[in-house]
Order: sequence, then C-alpha cells, then structure tokens
Amino acid sequence: MDNKDIECDSREEATLDLQAVFNSFLQSEREATEKAKEVLQSRGLPQGEFSRIRRMLAEQKGIKVGEDMLDHLLDQLIEMLLHSSNIEEVFGEDHDLRRRMRPILRKYLEIDDTLDAEVRSKLRHVQEGTRTWEVEYRRVMDDIQRRKGLV
Repeated sequence: MDNKDIECDSREEATLDLQAVFNSFLQSEREATEKAKEVLQSRGLPQGEFSRIRRMLAEQKGIKVGEDMLDHLLDQLIEMLLHSSNIEEVFGEDHDLRRRMRPILRKYLEIDDTLDAEVRSKLRHVQEGTRTWEVEYRRVMDDIQRRKGLV
C-alpha cells in the first residue's frame, strides 16, 4: 500500500488475507512432513529418502518446498492479491510485486533457517525423525524464540 501497488479499504483485512496464504502453506507443509515420516517408517526406508518423499508429497498437496518454496509463496501471495475481495485494486505489475516482496520473505526465511540451525546444534545427540526429536525440537525452538523475543 505504501508504494501504491495495491489499494484496499482495510489494511487489517488485507493482512489477514496474506496471513491466510502463509497459514495454508504451513498446514500443507506440516501434513506433507508428517506423511513423509509415516511413509519412511511403514516402508522401512532410510532417513536419506525423507526430503525426496516430502517434496513429492508436498507437490501432491499443491505446494513447493525447499528451493522452490519462495517462488511458490510469491505466486500464492500475488494470486491472493488479485482475487481477494478485500483488495480494491492492484496497480503494480506482478514482477514489481515480486521484487518488493522477495527480500521481505527472504529475510524471514533466513531467520527461520538460523533458528533451525541453532536448534539442530543443540540436538546433535538426538536421532532426527524420532518422536523424541520432534518433542525436543519443538521445546528448544520455543525456548530460543522466547529468549529472542520472537513470540
């Protein structure tokens, strides 16, 4: 709005629409991750297959993970702007919107990556993919986020 790329009556409603895109993505990503764990366990596959299976299951859910995630999210955000009843008009070109949103998303993804690396460094003694890993990962992540004032 500040750059006059979009016009809307309520900044709060537009923000909620953007949050809905992120929440939907995160839910689909969690579901793909859980299903990938189940597939690994039920088929007795090695942990090294996790990323490939997760990527395949995510694509079945209509999302991209890994390196393609940023472009996928940008596509979804622009699509939401074009179709939201809370957005009156989109004046910016798609490529301009992407150029403005990309650094913001990248910044938050880098924060997530940094937090993830910090948590993983504290959990080197726990086997990834186990229930213990999941519980400890969440506990340590919550603690770090709380200490850094991110929640």
